[in-house]
Amino acid sequence: MTTSTPDFTPEQLARGRDLRRALLPWVLGGRVAGLGLTLVLGLTPAGAWLVERFGGSWAARVLGGAAVLVLLGQVLALPFGARVRVVRQRYGLVTQGWRGWAVDQVRSTLLTLALTLPAALGVYALTGWSTRWWWVPAAGAAALLTVLLSFLFPLLVEPLFNRFTPMPDGEQRTALLALAERDRVVVRDVLVADASRRTTALNAYVSGLGATRRIVAYDTLLTTADPREVELVVAHELGHVKHRDVPLGTALGAVGAAVGVAVLALMAGWRPLLDAAGATDLADPRSLPLLAACAAVLGALTGPVQAAVSRRVEARADRHALELTGDPEQFVAMQRRLALTNVADVDPPRILELLFATHPSTARRIAAARRWQARAEG
Repeated sequence: MTTSTPDFTPEQLARGRDLRRALLPWVLGGRVAGLGLTLVLGLTPAGAWLVERFGGSWAARVLGGAAVLVLLGQVLALPFGARVRVVRQRYGLVTQGWRGWAVDQVRSTLLTLALTLPAALGVYALTGWSTRWWWVPAAGAAALLTVLLSFLFPLLVEPLFNRFTPMPDGEQRTALLALAERDRVVVRDVLVADASRRTTALNAYVSGLGATRRIVAYDTLLTTADPREVELVVAHELGHVKHRDVPLGTALGAVGAAVGVAVLALMAGWRPLLDAAGATDLADPRSLPLLAACAAVLGALTGPVQAAVSRRVEARADRHALELTGDPEQFVAMQRRLALTNVADVDPPRILELLFATHPSTARRIAAARRWQARAEG
């Protein structure tokens, strides 16, 4: 442990640690199993054999191969995801039944297929045009798609998993809109997400760009937290808008996608890897599992870097919330409520935080708030 946690009782600390320990083998096991499957299919002739089952047409092989890779990955992930759900339910974090969970899995799979299949067709149309230069237009398309999805996500994807209703007129809505106005952030609306259908966890966020920007609060947050605590959560989210984290993140994501395509072309075009995968070249649809394997490795290697950037961004949003509200004590109370309701491990092992955490730990966030308070009072 690197930070003090006087805001929590030993029992509360133990409960968060116990949940983390119960979840970790299944969460990490699912990731390792998924990566292992992708590598086996991509670095051996097994993946090429699967692609060949879809006939001689390159389009059929590309679409069939991409679909089977997605479906195999989803099927492999199911027992791990189900076990995670069981553990979370044991700690009172799940309100959704198994039927609803299964429907969500189907929706997620269909969404993945809807994005993957056209992308695979596009890639192999380009490799058929040029196995040497295909990555140039593909990189541009990947960057453009990243920007487009960032804009469309709140309009098309979020409604697939939650229902959003305008927050009724009243003191809470007025306070949140006034908070945004004081912060000089223009928001289109304040919406309530019916998160209680799935979970007891608390959250709020600001999503969308430009005309699609809105404050979204979980109904669980509104019914559990004090109004001032809700304002602190929203103030944090407004910090992301104030510092242009969404457009900046989108721009960096677009650049990262383009660079990723270029690196992917170098990796998957390496002759020894093509030979291991049983493919003649990158225009051969049998190279599809190899591309997927290279993409999975890139994702695993860049994950800790993305997590580190995210933690810095979240810490900056915390400072913004403190500066906007000037209420460090309520900020600490809000962090405490979020941790207890979400059964968080408030001070996890540093290695886990460095590798996977997208937010600073609760203990670090509270300590930062107390340092901010000391500076403000000094």
